[in-house]
Amino acid sequence: MRWVSSIACLLFCLAANPVSAKTPVDLVLALAVDVSRSVDNEEAHLQRQGYIQAFRDPEVVAAIQTGMLGRIAVGYFEWAGVGNIAQVTDWTLIQDAAGASAFADSLEVRPPVPMLWTSISGAIDFAVPWLERNDFEGTRKVIDISGDGPNNSGDLVVGARDRAIAAGITINGLPIMDQGFGMYTAFNISSLDLYYRDCVIGGPGAFLIVAENFRDFARAVRRKLILEIANLTPEPAPPRARIIRAQAGPDTRKAPACNIGEQMLRFRGNY
Repeated sequence: MRWVSSIACLLFCLAANPVSAKTPVDLVLALAVDVSRSVDNEEAHLQRQGYIQAFRDPEVVAAIQTGMLGRIAVGYFEWAGVGNIAQVTDWTLIQDAAGASAFADSLEVRPPVPMLWTSISGAIDFAVPWLERNDFEGTRKVIDISGDGPNNSGDLVVGARDRAIAAGITINGLPIMDQGFGMYTAFNISSLDLYYRDCVIGGPGAFLIVAENFRDFARAVRRKLILEIANLTPEPAPPRARIIRAQAGPDTRKAPACNIGEQMLRFRGNY
């Protein structure tokens, strides 16, 4: 009777507190896309279309299917200043061309909405719990940050980066080198790729791929997704990160400070 009573108690406890099993995937990928004011409507459209085209690309689908499980989970949000987050899609399981195409379709439902300031740290801090708060368990967890300027809002970017790395998350980057001509592009920097290398990306296998301008974004994001999903990294590999540039050649530029965006804002009297 004591044994029967124990079994009954166990069954009651399981019914009252069901174990929520997460779906195992090769990768849980948070796509974080810059829509700050330095990104105009046309540029925001080019970014969104770059992702739409990429997820309809057979090579991206093939990369997904090369994984041990052959499936990934992807979520997409747009960000600007601290607290300015627009979740465009919820977490989506992709394991075939139909799933990838459906995810691409979901990105066409509503257009991007520009917002003020640039908080890469805010985007990372949003993505970290978002990666945990879903129905998927990934062998890898990655935040994919794309943007055209340095952090100038919220916490310093290195703090957010280090917290994400401590949580077992890799941050990859896609800096867009287009300087633009609008009033909000005054806070952009010509060495944004070096800033992303030293201040933004981190974690196991972290790398960045550069888009030379917004019209180059589709090429860069397609290449980056294939590498990211298939768990490949470009070679050669410098100590801090792996970089692909659209144009090769010697680079004698000095890397900017990790608080360059905050310095520029303070210098212009807006901080």
